[in-house]
Amino acid sequence: MTCIVQMYEKPKLTNPVLIEGLPGIGFVANISALHLIRELNAQSFAEIRSSFFQDFAITAEKGQARFPVNELYCHKGRMNERDLIILHGNTQALTTFGQYELSGHILDIAQELGCNYIITLGGLRVPGKVSTPKLYCAASDSQALNEALSLGARNLGGQIFGLAGLLIGLGRLRGMEGFCLLAETPGFYPDASAAHEALSAVCRILNLDVDLSRLDTAAKATHDILKSFGMTVRPAQKGAGEESRFRWLI
Repeated sequence: MTCIVQMYEKPKLTNPVLIEGLPGIGFVANISALHLIRELNAQSFAEIRSSFFQDFAITAEKGQARFPVNELYCHKGRMNERDLIILHGNTQALTTFGQYELSGHILDIAQELGCNYIITLGGLRVPGKVSTPKLYCAASDSQALNEALSLGARNLGGQIFGLAGLLIGLGRLRGMEGFCLLAETPGFYPDASAAHEALSAVCRILNLDVDLSRLDTAAKATHDILKSFGMTVRPAQKGAGEESRFRWLI
């Protein structure tokens, strides 16, 4: 077993935008994706499981087993809103091979649904307290970069680990455009403030009518989900070997 994709239905979308929302630094993407799903009443249409996800299950209160999974949701835009494909999950792959394979399957599905544009989200760890998070960006090409810069983001220098970077890079090889948007965060907890800055920018560029006042609720839900999978521990509490398994966080 490597990746297994189960598609419940094939939604009919018009030029949708793929928004990535997997766990990372400050869980910015995770919070943002969950909030979009709830506020837009987005519908689940596919899930992906991989042998490169974490190797355990979590038991719920009534005895059900919950597994590491990535899910894809769709939203049919209203009025001037863009159609969306939203990627949400409780893990990323734990190996380089697994990350590339997972990215490939996600891009296959997105392209099959007519997607040519990708927006990935994440946190940029900074020391100390962050009062008003700044946004940073990287893009597939100059046009997408200008679109990100127009949102008030700054050019990012450095590395972007995980799917936040891979989807943009691999998407470009398929002729897809897009950008990665990172919000400053201390990175040790689900950061609703950082998610607010990132998601507000996304809503502006995609003409999404989304109430951002309940982001704290999404942050709390994200914390509860990820805590059960052991993913909300401060880096200082991890052993050296354990920390390396989570280097993909961004």
